[in-house]
Amino acid sequence: MHLGIVLETNDPERVWNAFRLANTALESDHFVEMFLLGDGVEAPDREHQQFNPHGLMLKYVQNDGELLACGTCLDSRDLTEDRLRPRGTMGDLLECIERADEVMTIG
Repeated sequence: MHLGIVLETNDPERVWNAFRLANTALESDHFVEMFLLGDGVEAPDREHQQFNPHGLMLKYVQNDGELLACGTCLDSRDLTEDRLRPRGTMGDLLECIERADEVMTIG
C-alpha cells in the first residue's frame, strides 16, 4: 500500500503517534509519504519528556520514508529547510495525494 500522511500539528504526542504509524507501515513494506503542513513544519523542534518525536522522525528518514515540508509554511515561521524539513510545494502535496492509496491527516 502507498500511504500519504499530512501532518498539521506540532503537538508532541500527535507527532510521535504519526511517526509511529509511519515507521510501522515502512517496517511492513508499505510506501509512506509524509507532508508537514502548517504547524507540522515545527514538529522537528518539539521536545517532550515522555514522547520522542524527533527520534521517530530520524528513524523514519533513515528508513527511507519520504518527507517534505511546506515551503510557504517554513517561510511564514522563518524556518529553513533541513534533513527533517525538506522544502516542498503544494504541487508536491497534490502529487502525494494522487499517488497514495490512502491519505490521512493528523492535526
